[in-house]
Amino acid sequence: MQKKIMLYDTTLRDGTQGEQVNLSAEDKLKVAHRLDEMGITYIEGGWPGSNPKDARFFSMARSVSFKNAKLTAFGSTRRFGVTPENDPSIQAILEAETPAVTLFGKTWDLHATEILGVTLEQNLEMIEDTVRYLKKEGREVIYDAEHFFDGYKNNPEYTMKTIAAAQAGGADIMVLCDTNGGTLTHELKAIMDAALPQISLPVGIHVHDDCGLSVANSIMAVLCGASMVQGTINGYGERCGNVDLLAVIGNLQLKMGYQCIPCENMKNLTDLSRFISEVANVPPVNQRPFVGKSAFAHKGGVHVSAILKNSRAYEHIDPETVGNRRRVLVSDLSGKSNIEYKTREMDIKLGEAASDSAKIVNIVKSLEDKGYQFEAAEGSLELLIKKITGQFREPFALESLRVTMEKDGDNDSTSQATIKISVGDEKEITAAEGDGPVNAIDNALRKALNGFFPVIGEMKLVDFQVRVIEGADGTGAKVRVRIESRDSNEIWSTVGVSENIIEASWQALVDSVQYKLLKEEKNRA
Repeated sequence: MQKKIMLYDTTLRDGTQGEQVNLSAEDKLKVAHRLDEMGITYIEGGWPGSNPKDARFFSMARSVSFKNAKLTAFGSTRRFGVTPENDPSIQAILEAETPAVTLFGKTWDLHATEILGVTLEQNLEMIEDTVRYLKKEGREVIYDAEHFFDGYKNNPEYTMKTIAAAQAGGADIMVLCDTNGGTLTHELKAIMDAALPQISLPVGIHVHDDCGLSVANSIMAVLCGASMVQGTINGYGERCGNVDLLAVIGNLQLKMGYQCIPCENMKNLTDLSRFISEVANVPPVNQRPFVGKSAFAHKGGVHVSAILKNSRAYEHIDPETVGNRRRVLVSDLSGKSNIEYKTREMDIKLGEAASDSAKIVNIVKSLEDKGYQFEAAEGSLELLIKKITGQFREPFALESLRVTMEKDGDNDSTSQATIKISVGDEKEITAAEGDGPVNAIDNALRKALNGFFPVIGEMKLVDFQVRVIEGADGTGAKVRVRIESRDSNEIWSTVGVSENIIEASWQALVDSVQYKLLKEEKNRA
């Protein structure tokens, strides 16, 4: 029988302490619903006594019935010299009306004497009093032993007295925290081996990633006997972040036989990561284990050749197990295997001989040497392959393009583009203004083509990135422009390279429009 590991998610509180992470009360409710659907055991909603937003979240959450998770409110032990009944922070925790509460107390003697300014005995009383009061009020109490590992290294006898105080007060779960994230894995094991025989409660682990060891430390803690892991989705959190629960789930459930969430929900891990990233407005990390866009991306020709024969050669799990997918990239490191894989993926037919593949590889490598990058611009790549193999007919041609910019004193500048294109035997001349030269070109091109190809009205430009490829030439250096476009069904990227940013932008814009027209042609076929 699989051993069950309780997952305690603190994305809504500890996660929001990370730089650039900010969630409204409404956002937090959305995230809580998704975490509940995934089968997370505990969801920490926030610290109700610390700010109005968290108080509002708990107010809204009172009317929500969670199917799988227990919502918890977070707070600290009572203040020195104040009883729990008269401590506003403790009362705010109770007013959140959550079935469980998480209480943190000072475990490191340094924090008791230097940070709180109390005696060691007074700190013990604050821990026991607060836990006992919350238990008397009918709450399940999860006790977070803050700075447990640093405290144990400094004064193990006193650290264990704080644990005993929380136990005496009636705590239900004891969580050992590596709050500074500086404990090495072998240290964590030695301390847990010594401490766990003195703890009569279920034990949890809460670690930060300041040494890059949060996943390893969480797994080691489970091997030592911990039955709860606290962390955040995507590893959001203060400084270097908390442990990423997605990596914990992937390793414990897929590799080690523990059950963290229902098996049928494993395929939703990647979607959960991207959902949280979107709500938090934090760009996803492509290299994130298990769920990142690059987690199963293959670029080297030798690697691609191998996975075509047996994916296990370069993939530790099937990407679909966690809702991810295999990606084969085409670049200057590619071989014929990359091209053959991509053309099958794009439903492009190559000649029976290997000459088409070899020709495409050589042209791609030559273009990447000039600054192009096709691994992040698959719209341009598909067009390039079809052009090389004679399977694409240019739908329009540029006859001329003129771009002007006018700036009057301190006023905002204006740009205008005049364009002449030909579609078959017909020609069209038009002009348009824009906020900048690229915007003006985009508007003029669409205006010129709209009468011939109304379908381009469905697409819009959603991202525009410029990168200087080699800065040694200063303003004369080559630039690479990557454009991301979308319609109601798909997002695609295109690329252009030139010493002239307008020319590079034109290349990427034209590829973007041509890719849209290519899609429509496929749909009609």
